[in-house]
Order: sequence, then C-alpha cells, then structure tokens
Amino acid sequence: MKDCLLNYEFEQLKNLVVELGEKSYRAGQIFKALHLGLNFSEMTELSKNFRDSLAEHYDAQSVSIIKSLKSVDGTEKFLFLLNDGNVIEGVLMKYKYGYTLCVSTQVGCRMGCAFCASGLNGLVRNLTSGEILGEVIAVNRYLCGGIGDKRKIINIVLMGSGEPLDNYDNTVGFLRLVSDKNGINISPRNISLSTSGLPHKMRELADEDITVNLTVSLHSPFDEERQLIMPVAKAYKIKEILDACAYYFEKTGRRYIFEYVLIKGNNDTERHANKLISLLKGRPCHVNLIRLNEVKENELKSATDKEAYRFLGLLEKGGLSSTLRRRMGEDIDGACGQLRQRYLDQTKE
Repeated sequence: MKDCLLNYEFEQLKNLVVELGEKSYRAGQIFKALHLGLNFSEMTELSKNFRDSLAEHYDAQSVSIIKSLKSVDGTEKFLFLLNDGNVIEGVLMKYKYGYTLCVSTQVGCRMGCAFCASGLNGLVRNLTSGEILGEVIAVNRYLCGGIGDKRKIINIVLMGSGEPLDNYDNTVGFLRLVSDKNGINISPRNISLSTSGLPHKMRELADEDITVNLTVSLHSPFDEERQLIMPVAKAYKIKEILDACAYYFEKTGRRYIFEYVLIKGNNDTERHANKLISLLKGRPCHVNLIRLNEVKENELKSATDKEAYRFLGLLEKGGLSSTLRRRMGEDIDGACGQLRQRYLDQTKE
C-alpha cells in the first residue's frame, strides 16, 4: 500500500518536495490541497508531470465516504473506507454554533467496554495520524467546507471507535496535523479527547503542550463495579485516574470532564450518585451524563428519562457541575461501532 501524504507534517512535506526536485513553496500548495480533500489530479497549481509522479508513489487521501445515514434530529453517521479495505465510522452532530465531528482512532477496539459495539470483534489495527485526519477532511469536503475560517467542522471529538491513548503516537500526530495553521487549522481548544482512563498516557499527554479538552469515561464511582463495565479498570484504579486528571489540570489549566453512561439498575442509584459527589466535589471537573444507546449484542438497558433526570438532580443538589446530554442519532445506529458492525455482518452474509 502506498504511503499517504496526509500523514506528513508541513515540514516533513517540505523536505519531501525538495528531495523530489521541486521548489519548497510547492509544499504549501500541496498541504493546503490535501486539507481541502483534493486528489492529485485536482491539484492544478502543480505541473501534470509532478502530479503524475506523486500519484505513482503516494496516495493523496486516506479515507472515502461509502455510506451515510441521516437522523431525524440532523445527526449524520458516516461509514468510511480506508485505503486497505478496512472500514471505520464517524458521527456528525449539528449544533447552533456549527458542526461537531466525532472520529475514530482505531479499527475496532481492545478495551471491551460492556456497553459499546466498537470492540465486538476486538482491535484490528491502529489508524495512522493521516487516517484520523482523513475522516475530518472527508466530511469537511462533503459539507463543502474550506480550511481555516472557511471550514465547516468547528469542533472535533475523539470519541468514536477505539481508545485514542492506546494509539498514542498517531493520536498526537493527528492533533498536530489538524491544528496546523497551514491546513484545516482547528484549535486544540476545540478538540475533546475521550479516554477510558489510561493514567500514564494521560500524564504524557499533559506534557505535550497540546491543550485539548480531556474527557474520561468513568461510568461507576466504585472500582469493583467499574471493572464489570470496563475491563481496563482491572489495571487502573479510580484514584490513579483522578491523580492523572489533577496532573492534567496542573499542566494545562483545562478542567476535565467525566462521561457517565447511565445503565438501568446498574450505576444509576442514589448510592452511586452520593459516591460520585464524594469523589469529585471540589475538583475542577464536569460530569456529562449520557443515556445508554442500547446495543443489540448485549442486554444492558438505558435509564429512563425520569431516572436520568433524577440522577442529574442528585448530582446538582450535591454541588457537582453536571449536565444530561441530549439524545442524538438513535434512529441511525448512533452508538459507537454499531454502523460498522452492521456493515461487517452484512458482508458475511
């Protein structure tokens, strides 16, 4: 498989262009074109011979859209095809202030969270930095967006299939690429990175000087119960995660967010709310409650709206900054991994 130029940072691309016998300013033209989603044949500022030479040895884009499903609430889910034939997915959410895109960082996942469809077939492979970027580029072009202030994608959430910090180097490479002022230029402050809680990698990220919004999947305030929902919790205790969050705040000044999926009869009781309050009150954090997007492959059920708002009320009464995320994309297999899993099941038939 050819190397994809979307993997190249600007200075790397400049060096490559010079090595190929072209003027260094061509790198700026190519980098801009790549971030606009153009293929080599569309890069008309370059000579045909140079375009043909690039196409012979490299790929311009890493991701193509093979299917999209649009919800009645405006949410749109995409199935992406990678150059090696693997498939991943992403979700586009429309808000008053613009579009937020949720992207995947791995093909599959090895975290094995009980409520998630992403890891039903385990981890296939990591995405490259250019493939993660390719999801953003493909959807931005789909929306007829440009780069910089003309882009359509305002915010990015690394919360699709895969664990971003389990693919650490490529995730950090993506963050540098997507925020490059020569390209699509999305500020790290407009990017949220969701992790199942890998404390050593959270600390490493804090030292990268990339001030993304750190979001941690908690889902239970009790270590023993959390292990039943998230196998990774067997390796890392909640205290270790809280200590890593404190370090992240110390280094970046950015408050952190805890994601908490409400599973009926599992983690939505008053006992759980009280424990959350005792763990988190006074910390520079926010709790984002999510009603479970049910997956047919397991028997977990979502808390009802009444139960969800009751749990939210308990947290607010206890002094925790908390919100209940509005439901989005339920009618289009909105949960992580569902559309990909359905596609894989169909191809086996």
